[in-house]
Amino acid sequence: MSVVFYRIDDRLIHGQVMTGWSKVYKATRIFVVDDKTAQDQFLCQVMKMAVPKDYDVHVLTIEQAIEAIQNDPPELRTIVLAKTPEVMAKLLDSGAPMKELNLGGMGYVAGRKMILRNIQVSPDELAQLQAIEAKGVRVFCQIVPDGKCIEIDKVKL
Repeated sequence: MSVVFYRIDDRLIHGQVMTGWSKVYKATRIFVVDDKTAQDQFLCQVMKMAVPKDYDVHVLTIEQAIEAIQNDPPELRTIVLAKTPEVMAKLLDSGAPMKELNLGGMGYVAGRKMILRNIQVSPDELAQLQAIEAKGVRVFCQIVPDGKCIEIDKVKL
């Protein structure tokens, strides 16, 4: 398995992923996992145009991502991006080899409370993240590689 980084970020591919995290993890491939985005040809093209040409980008449904992660060649270095903890929980439950999960940008919507600049979660999302952590995954909040880091077990709403 070649997934080197799992990240929740409702913006999916953007500058922090491309200039920060992809460099730290020396990624060569990105799986964007979002059912709605994967079914929108225009959004798929936008995602692919947002990265340099030397990256291999795949926009996948959850079901497609489960298969892609299981069959990811070991010589590649892949980042998996999703918008919500629910998607990451489904990937983990399907056998994804997740050791760490980074919680990046999650914008404000009704019911969410701020836990770190640019990261807001609802009580249900926090419970999902804690359930992921209870399965042995380190869950941490960190916007950029050299930024402030908070472990999810320290978060109180």
